[in-house]
Amino acid sequence: MKGLFNTMFNAWRVPELRKKLLFTLFILALYMIGGLIPTPGMDAEKFHELVKGWGQIGSLMDIISAGGLYSATIFAMGITPYINSSIIMQLLTVAIPALERLQKEGETGRKKIQQIVRVVTVVLALTQASVFTYATRSAMTGYIAKPVNAVLIIMTFTAGTAFIMWLGERINDKGIGNGISLLIFAGIVTRIPTMAESLYKYALEISGKISNAALGFAAGLAVFSIVTMISVAIIVFVVFVQNAERRLPVQYSKRVVGRKVYGGQSSHIPLKVNQSGVMPVIFSMSMIALPSTIITMFFSDSNNIIVKWFRDFDSSPVYYVVNFLLIIGFTFFYSAIQFNPIEISNNLQKNGGFIPGVRPGRPTSDFIAKTAFRLNWADGLFLAMVVLVPTLMGKLTSLQNVWFAGTSVLILTGVANDLVKQVESQMVTHHYKGFLD
Repeated sequence: MKGLFNTMFNAWRVPELRKKLLFTLFILALYMIGGLIPTPGMDAEKFHELVKGWGQIGSLMDIISAGGLYSATIFAMGITPYINSSIIMQLLTVAIPALERLQKEGETGRKKIQQIVRVVTVVLALTQASVFTYATRSAMTGYIAKPVNAVLIIMTFTAGTAFIMWLGERINDKGIGNGISLLIFAGIVTRIPTMAESLYKYALEISGKISNAALGFAAGLAVFSIVTMISVAIIVFVVFVQNAERRLPVQYSKRVVGRKVYGGQSSHIPLKVNQSGVMPVIFSMSMIALPSTIITMFFSDSNNIIVKWFRDFDSSPVYYVVNFLLIIGFTFFYSAIQFNPIEISNNLQKNGGFIPGVRPGRPTSDFIAKTAFRLNWADGLFLAMVVLVPTLMGKLTSLQNVWFAGTSVLILTGVANDLVKQVESQMVTHHYKGFLD
């Protein structure tokens, strides 16, 4: 513990790092303050009641937006349009050769792709804001004409998302850490007290059902302790798997240039177990919640059999099977578009490296692809377990928002690890010890 405080103190003593940390905190403070400004022309209480009926996708968006959705603030849509835009661009980069060439152009290509992402974000934000406004039109105030009011709300929601995107980019430019990830991180952290309060109320409810005061107190305390210990165990497990990696040994051949000998050293290729991060979970949740969300938004008064089935889908055993299969499927899909074993094999061959026991070229790329394929099974099962165990706990205990606990832990630990590594790299350049020492 003393070493941790010394490290933090040393980090604060670095002027450049201190400025970046203060700037990042300032941007996060602006984000939290903006999340308190109400949307004009909207009745917040009616809006809250309508959005709560959207199910898990509504709860997910509310948590990511730091409670802005349920409170009908100017940041109600959060950063989800930007996330969707980034995902779309990642997929298109693989499918469209022109975008793939841009990605390989270095900093210039990255800036051009980022400009396209911004434009797509605004288009998606306009579309999403229009859908939100139409689905919650009964929550509009009657002070001005409804068409004008609708345009005002749509523009407010869109501007809020664009401003959040700008805040995230400012952190990337002048702060430390990934700006968008940190904004999501801040949104989740602000919901932790609410989750703890829900657990405390549930423990009190259990305690109140038992007539004997001593036994009731013991039962409530036991429930609170068990859920807390499970939460801590999930956090430890997630951190362990996120830092785990499969190391493929690499040997570099010796080269004689003049009188000097180059190469000959041993190294390794680190393949992370949780290579896809939290993206398969986000994909899965979006896909599985989309039908019920559309039905809730536009067919809430219908008694059709299909509508009823989708409305109650999240309480059906089929929901867990479909969720499990989607997470596994998206894990392999996301890894396929992000991981390129052929490129790794070519880079090894160019630098005179080889995996002991494996021939260079095609056999090496096949070996790396096969190893990554096996790790994808471990990654998919890990993500499915972390997501579905809290969901089942929520169903069995009737605890609210427990379904999001696994996803939130994945996001929090992932962002925290990334931030620690960036801070550590800054400190190493100033000859200080890092957090991981």
